[in-house]
Amino acid sequence: MTNLQGKTAIVTGSTSGIGLGLARGFAGAGTNVVLNGFGDADEIERTRAELDAASTGSVIYDGADMTKPDEIEALVKGAADRFGAVDILVNNAGIQLVAPVEEFPRDRWDMIIDINMNSAFHTARAAIPGMKAKGWGRIINIASAHGLVASPFKSAYVTAKHGVVGMTKTVALEVAEAGITSNAICPGYVLTPLVERQIPDTAKARGMTEEQVKRDVLLAAQWTKKFVTVEQLAGVALFLCSDAADNITGVALPVDGGWTAA
Repeated sequence: MTNLQGKTAIVTGSTSGIGLGLARGFAGAGTNVVLNGFGDADEIERTRAELDAASTGSVIYDGADMTKPDEIEALVKGAADRFGAVDILVNNAGIQLVAPVEEFPRDRWDMIIDINMNSAFHTARAAIPGMKAKGWGRIINIASAHGLVASPFKSAYVTAKHGVVGMTKTVALEVAEAGITSNAICPGYVLTPLVERQIPDTAKARGMTEEQVKRDVLLAAQWTKKFVTVEQLAGVALFLCSDAADNITGVALPVDGGWTAA
């Protein structure tokens, strides 16, 4: 296991799903972790306390709204003030809406672009000066297979994730001599609670069994016919923070069961 004891990681959108899995991975590696996201306050505190108890580092929570640049800047500053630096930035916050372009609500387009893409710019902008001062940093953007290929009815999400991949590469070039790497992880379908809750409704709507929905709808493009797990994504993120990955930068790494290979 990668030992990152003494380092500090911000993981946006980490109160559930992929982000929580990533936060668990970093806490297990001994980092201080800043959780971020929405949800029930008591449940978030239980999660924070659980991760804190299992880690040799400290786990705190910051409820910054990822659509608000001022709150994002305060999130990064608060973490640096508390722990001395932000060493690792994981941009994971994201939302989705499926609709044809001509029916896509304008306010939802703006929100998806803000949370999925613009927030990653604002966090990186705020974190890079501190990383440069230390001569070490890791920026990891959780993009998607949809950052590499498109699907119909997901115009805002696909646009945002392609933008994240492009920004990842640009940042990598700008900070290449500063001891900082910038990479994107591009997952395929992950069986998060959000995805699981959609399966029964999809099965009913399509007249299929739930197993058929998993294999023939969700995993149709994943050649392994296996869901990506949050533990696998955490492992990839930890690797990108290791010494072995010191020369890996500007990469959009698919973890998608072969989806984008076809």
